Amino acid sequence: MTAVTPPADPDAARLQELGYRQELARGLHVYDNAALGFAAISPVVGLYAVVLVGLTVAGPAWVWVLPIALIGQCLLLAVYAELASEFPIAGGAYQWSRRLLGGGYGWFSGWVAICAYCAANTTIAYLGAPWALTLFGISPEPNAIVFAGMAFVVVCALVGALSVDVLGRVIRVGIAAEIVASVGIGIALLLAFRTQPVSVLTDTLGSEALFDGSVGAGMLAALAVGGWVFIGFDACVGASEETRRAAHHVPRAIWIALLSVGALVILNAFAVTLAHPDLEKVVAGGDPDPVATSVVASFGSWSDKPFAAVVLAAFLACGIAAQALTARTIFSIARDDVLPASRFLRRVDRRQAPVGAIATTAVAACLGLLLGLHSAAVGSLITFGTAGIYVAFLLVALAALIARVRGSWIPSGQVRLGRAGVVINALAVAWLSFETVNIAWPRTSLAPPGAPAYQVWAAVIVLAAIGAAGTAYLLVARPHKKLAGR
Repeated sequence: MTAVTPPADPDAARLQELGYRQELARGLHVYDNAALGFAAISPVVGLYAVVLVGLTVAGPAWVWVLPIALIGQCLLLAVYAELASEFPIAGGAYQWSRRLLGGGYGWFSGWVAICAYCAANTTIAYLGAPWALTLFGISPEPNAIVFAGMAFVVVCALVGALSVDVLGRVIRVGIAAEIVASVGIGIALLLAFRTQPVSVLTDTLGSEALFDGSVGAGMLAALAVGGWVFIGFDACVGASEETRRAAHHVPRAIWIALLSVGALVILNAFAVTLAHPDLEKVVAGGDPDPVATSVVASFGSWSDKPFAAVVLAAFLACGIAAQALTARTIFSIARDDVLPASRFLRRVDRRQAPVGAIATTAVAACLGLLLGLHSAAVGSLITFGTAGIYVAFLLVALAALIARVRGSWIPSGQVRLGRAGVVINALAVAWLSFETVNIAWPRTSLAPPGAPAYQVWAAVIVLAAIGAAGTAYLLVARPHKKLAGR
């Protein structure tokens, strides 16, 4: 029997120890990896997704939930850093969970993550499309949004299929746009265009009327919205097999990505709120785009198109990074032949890009955009996406906690929490359990006026359907049995 010679590259050697050969191009450095995470979390996209809803449910006081959500996610990041250090491999939700609690649990975690990521890709394209239409002076009708969103998805997929080097360069351009929109505009709004007194940040402006006068219920709803902002950092993990010295660099990158975005989101949430000329109008539902209102009212009408271009660039960078994460997760799972059409899904081309998974990711996002022809349907998808991602986070954190308590996992990577590991891990599980329920909780206040019941209950219904489908596949196809020897 011929002995297998280990690769000279230590990264490839570690990957071989984990059971896989190096197939993707390993060309990213620590800040390239962090840039992917930064783009996927995206301070611009995150802020646009939550400012209107936050102001509506809790008034200007909503900004104080953002530090709470950030601290909660930092608990999870501490666990992720340990796992990324010990298992520097793409497809974290699947790969980590199956090593911690077995193949069936790992497959289910991967399944939930794929479904949630696919929903997120559709959401990013759907929310980014109107900015492209604005640049071309096209009315954002449902059909136009859907077609523009599909073009958005295709552009992101093509960039991702070129090579990891091209992907990294494009992401850096998008981040430059993010910095202009987040740092430059945010500081200018705070220093030169503030129209509201600082004291307004403790005022709800009557928003509690949506919750029968309960300020606490409004702040809980705002915290659910705040949870939408700090997701996407797992894009750093998705690129582990394309990052040099991944065991060392990926844990650093996820902290750099989340903390930098967190600081910018909090800065801009305060800036937009204090620069808005009429916050009562936002709370009353009379201003559907408070961010643009703050910017245009401060800088003048000439800034409308340039601002739209900057925001679109940020959305494109976010879309590219999010699709890259989805494709790498699908590729990683398909390597074990535990998904339908695994042979196609794990295909890698001469540029060392996972083209099979990239194509599938793009098709899934385009199919999801067809729901945009019906606002209630796409609203349900958007609601599910965030809840699904938190469930995927929870499944990973729970697997790590159970394995720690059992003693079946003793962290041995470069990053170790030591004696504090069980406590931090338990707090991460508690935070994620709370925030998952908080996000999925059916609230008419977070749904459009007159929304059907299924849209209000969308997160619960779709999570149940995804869970039932995954469980059925596990029972019938028994994919985890193929992992017994790995």
